[in-house]
Amino acid sequence: MLYSEVCDSRISQLAYGCMRFPTLGSDAAINEAETAKLLSYAYENGVNYFDTAYVYHNGESEKLLGKLLKKFSRNKFYLATKLPGWFKDSQTNPRKYFEEQLEKCGTHYFDFYLLHNVAEGHIDTYINEDYGVIKYLLEEKAKGRIRHLGFSTHGRIETVKDFLDKFGSSMEFAQIQLNWLDWKLQNAKGMYDLLGEYNIPVWVMEPVRGGTLANLSDENNARLKALRPDESIASWAFRWLQTLPNVKTTLSGMTTFEQVQDNIKTYSVEKPLSKEETDVLAEIADSMLDLLPCTSCRYCVKGCPMGIDIPVMLAYYNDCRFIPNMNSKQGVLNFPPQNQPKACIKCGSCVDICPQRIDIPTEFEKFVGIMDKMGSW
Repeated sequence: MLYSEVCDSRISQLAYGCMRFPTLGSDAAINEAETAKLLSYAYENGVNYFDTAYVYHNGESEKLLGKLLKKFSRNKFYLATKLPGWFKDSQTNPRKYFEEQLEKCGTHYFDFYLLHNVAEGHIDTYINEDYGVIKYLLEEKAKGRIRHLGFSTHGRIETVKDFLDKFGSSMEFAQIQLNWLDWKLQNAKGMYDLLGEYNIPVWVMEPVRGGTLANLSDENNARLKALRPDESIASWAFRWLQTLPNVKTTLSGMTTFEQVQDNIKTYSVEKPLSKEETDVLAEIADSMLDLLPCTSCRYCVKGCPMGIDIPVMLAYYNDCRFIPNMNSKQGVLNFPPQNQPKACIKCGSCVDICPQRIDIPTEFEKFVGIMDKMGSW
């Protein structure tokens, strides 16, 4: 197993993400016997970082993880969980959640504790000093009940920068969605670069984008297999991450024994991609994406009578054009209704000034249709 020396710790570069345990029909019904087998194999083969959260598996992930990790020496692994900042009472009573999480996980301290998803919809929970959320967590850190404090995010770069400008000196690590497709699709490169500017080490989530990057088209699978016949398609995502020096550990939500075995094999040796191999992945990424060519020049924004942040909405739309997802929909819903795509009055002022000649009102109408299919507003 490869390890990173970071935050005064020796962390396995493969971490176990505890959001996708095998289940028995529903998300809350975790298959305990199978999960125990997976965790034991991972631990015995060098994985020493386990990441859960208050909401994973409808609250059952923390409880089961705490139960299953009791067979191992507490000082031999790192346990991480997260504060659910979008719960309203977490603003006024973060202690309630923290104490409950300690009890559920059967521990007296967390090695790593995160503000869960520093993003637009609930950023006030974290940055409003009247609530004192970060102040409270720093107090717990001073007591030794939190060893290292950080955050995860699916937010916009501007939001995270504002947060770091205020609290960056207190954050020891950051967990972001990072993979060879989102490098461009979600501008993960921009987020990675931003964290580098603040000297904050990166923890990776969604390295294979929920499995999307583990099984490509037959043509692309064959192309990668020709270059690395002894490695899985999924391993390319991890090998790509090994080219990024500020990536210190990568979370994988491993559901099957085969996934655990394959990922451990990958992280038994460092074989980062060559430039030629990275270029191949970039070509495949471009072939998978059908992106509107918005360059974020923002000429359209000043003339929009509804005050819609058009480039931001088109970025969310591009993401949903690839695969409809709730993260992007939630990003839209974080804006007031009058500033969402469905508020577009189709005046056409944005089209007249767009250098790329994007028919923005028509694309917004399509975006609203995609979000409608994902569920209620």
